[in-house]
Amino acid sequence: MTQRTRIKICGLTRDADVDAAVEAGADAIGFVLYARSPRAVSVARAAELARRLPPFVTPVCLFVNAETALVTAAVQAIPHTLLQFHGDETPADCEALHQATGRPYLRAARMAPGLALLDFAADYASAAGLLLDTHVEGYGGGGKVFDWSLVPRHVPRPVVLSGGLNPANVIDGITHVRPWAVDVSSGVEIAKGLKDAVLMRRFCEAVREADALIAD
Repeated sequence: MTQRTRIKICGLTRDADVDAAVEAGADAIGFVLYARSPRAVSVARAAELARRLPPFVTPVCLFVNAETALVTAAVQAIPHTLLQFHGDETPADCEALHQATGRPYLRAARMAPGLALLDFAADYASAAGLLLDTHVEGYGGGGKVFDWSLVPRHVPRPVVLSGGLNPANVIDGITHVRPWAVDVSSGVEIAKGLKDAVLMRRFCEAVREADALIAD
C-alpha cells in the first residue's frame, strides 16, 4: 500500500491563506490560540477561518498552557477541532481537557538529546499523536530543524514531524523519519502569520514526491 503522509499547515490568520492551503492539498489547518505568538488568533477568528474548511480538512487549535475556559470555548466554537498542546501540559492536564471536551489531542514533544520519546509516548497514552518539534527557548520550533536521528524507528503513536520544515527539506525529513504526518508553519511564510500560496503548493508537492520515493 502506498503511504500518504498527511499535511498540516499551521499558524494561518487570513481567509485567502486558508483557501490556498486547502487548494494546495493540506489535510489539516492549525490556528494558534496563544496570545504571545505572532501568529495568534482569537477563538472567534479561528472559528471564522475554520468555517472556510471543506469536509475532511481538519481544524487544529494550538494551545500553550491554556486555561480550561479557553480550550472549552474553542471546542464550543469549533466543535470538530483537534486539540494540540504545545506547552508544559502534564499528562493529567491533557487527559482532563480531553475528557472535558471529548476531543482528541496531539501532544508536542520538544526534541533534544536526552528526551526519552518512548517514555514520553507512554506518559501521554491517550494522545492521538505526538508532534515532534525542535527544542528552543520558548514554545514552538523557531523554524529550526532538530536531529532526526533522535526519533526511534517504532513510536507507539502516530508521529507528526515538525520543526523547520520547508519545501526544500521535507522530502529528506519524510524519508528519514517516515512520519504519519508533517507540520509546517514558517517554512511556507512571507512573514510571520502570512502564508505564501506558491510555497504551500510546493511543500505539498514535495510531500507527495517523498511518498512516491518511499513507495518505490
